[in-house]
Amino acid sequence: MPESLSCIGLFLINHDKNQYIMDTLDLHGIRKDYSKQTLSEKECDGSPLVQFERWLDEAMKAQVNEPTAMNVATVDAEGRPNARMVLLKEINPHGFVFFSNYHSRKGRALDIHPFAALTFFWPELERQVRVEGIVKKLPAAESDVYFDSRPYTSRIGAWASHQSEVLGSKSELVARAAMVGAKYPLHVPRPPHWGGYVIEPERVEFWQGRPVGCMTASNIAG
Repeated sequence: MPESLSCIGLFLINHDKNQYIMDTLDLHGIRKDYSKQTLSEKECDGSPLVQFERWLDEAMKAQVNEPTAMNVATVDAEGRPNARMVLLKEINPHGFVFFSNYHSRKGRALDIHPFAALTFFWPELERQVRVEGIVKKLPAAESDVYFDSRPYTSRIGAWASHQSEVLGSKSELVARAAMVGAKYPLHVPRPPHWGGYVIEPERVEFWQGRPVGCMTASNIAG
């Protein structure tokens, strides 16, 4: 999600060493009563995209932490699901837009299985939105427009960061960024392996927390 250079730690799990956590963390009693608002089909706009924009606007006005953050779930070539947090950057008539490295794990997964599921969670409003749909790449010209609007360091990072690959050291990443900066001291063009995706929704589910739960779903055809 960060706009500049970032580092990711990758850990392989030894399940034999997890017993301590299971013995010390009691999660059974953690629960919350939801009672802030209600939701019914009559209260929802006929267009799921319009309804989503309404809820997103309310989340932003309520100063929800990271209101545009969404979990993006994909499936790889082996049928294994994987998910990560990404920032929504646009809602257009076609759907939900985000940007990424096309060579990343999600990019490679979407090349094979061009479908994704999104989840937005705004706990301050006791709301969740789930989206399922087909994923398409944005036209290059649209990706260019957004890329040019990003901060200089973020544009450098798009070239320097080999997303989803093992990084030998932080100095290696900094060195690559310095080389890119020397090559493009003023205007940094968009890398061909970086651009936008749009998730065209086929199903959108709006959930409003209530003591017994409250949900409405819309199937989108055509």
